[in-house]
Amino acid sequence: MAAESSARTAAAPAAPPVTHLRVFARPSASASRSSGPVFTTEICRDADRFAELASVWHELYRCTRTATPFQSHAWLHSWWLSYGNRRGLRVVLVRRGTKLVAAAPLMLVHRPLPVLVQLGGSISDFSDVLLHDDCTEAAAAALAKSLARLARTAVIDLREVRPGAAAERIFARWTGPRTQLDDSLCLELPGVPMDELLGRLTSSRAQRARAKLRKLDALGIEERVVPKDEIPAAVGRLLELHRLQWQGRGVTPEHLSPRFADHLTRSVQSMTEYGDARLTEFRLSGAVVAADLTLMSGLLEGGYLYGADPVLRARKVEVASILLRSGARRISTSGRATLSMLRGDEPYKHHWRPETVRNRRLLLARPYLAPSLRLLVGLAAGRGRAAALVKRLRGGGAGG
Repeated sequence: MAAESSARTAAAPAAPPVTHLRVFARPSASASRSSGPVFTTEICRDADRFAELASVWHELYRCTRTATPFQSHAWLHSWWLSYGNRRGLRVVLVRRGTKLVAAAPLMLVHRPLPVLVQLGGSISDFSDVLLHDDCTEAAAAALAKSLARLARTAVIDLREVRPGAAAERIFARWTGPRTQLDDSLCLELPGVPMDELLGRLTSSRAQRARAKLRKLDALGIEERVVPKDEIPAAVGRLLELHRLQWQGRGVTPEHLSPRFADHLTRSVQSMTEYGDARLTEFRLSGAVVAADLTLMSGLLEGGYLYGADPVLRARKVEVASILLRSGARRISTSGRATLSMLRGDEPYKHHWRPETVRNRRLLLARPYLAPSLRLLVGLAAGRGRAAALVKRLRGGGAGG
């Protein structure tokens, strides 16, 4: 489950959209001599045009094995409507013939120097590009060339890149200055039934966990997956439970903002239809006492946001046990390999002996922008030292 302490927020002022620019890649000599389709590139700069890409984007997303839910069109387009700076949209699209085979969802920002960053911002736990599984290497080569042209005046800065992501192929092919830095820590469990997760624990800890699960059964807590047409009201209940859960304990302010609620309602309703999101409510004596939003892709499920009525804490009910049992039950029948706890290194997550996975930050530049890249690396190092100092001063405490 994504923790409050791991969330970061980003926003930019609104401005009128501008038209998109279509750029066609020049075919190579070998491509000209062959009868195969030629790669073409489009730089989409217009929000309406981006909206029209939903169906072809979804097809590419489904055919990119390493994609996470945060690369779905529903998530990215909804995020742009709530958080985009309107003039900065730079979505790179690569086609082979008429088929979309690669995409990089980016936007141009100035902070203080020009940087191309991923759509999805700080409320997304992973970022990546999309590369079609049928032509991964060729699509990566074409996308890398397109990104090099786009990066003539701005450094490319990809945050929260999961190990094994498609963006690593772009990084490997980059011919200019490049570097990678540590980003957020994530914890992951295998997608197995609850009994197998309990088997990972020491005997004493497993015994305590089973006792907590028996308590849930004794209380008669029931769970229900919310259907698509009930998502707007259910998202409202989730956010209210989230507010109550963290009241007086440092809730992330962005999670209480109207733009976050709008984004979550739009994206989750669409993602539910495609099978990329699941909102589950838990009831006690007929009342909703907890809710959990899980996001899903081909290989993983991740608990993105949850909320719980303080009445559960008063009755000494461990919410993490409710959510983990529900998630393990569903992922073990889905074929997905990974149950991700997403970003955050909170102590309660370590009770289940998860695997530690470190996201990476990939920085790419043209040779003449090497000083800008070095400046970004220096700023990142300074922020890292400041964050470490604040953590020590606070005694290492963090919300969950």
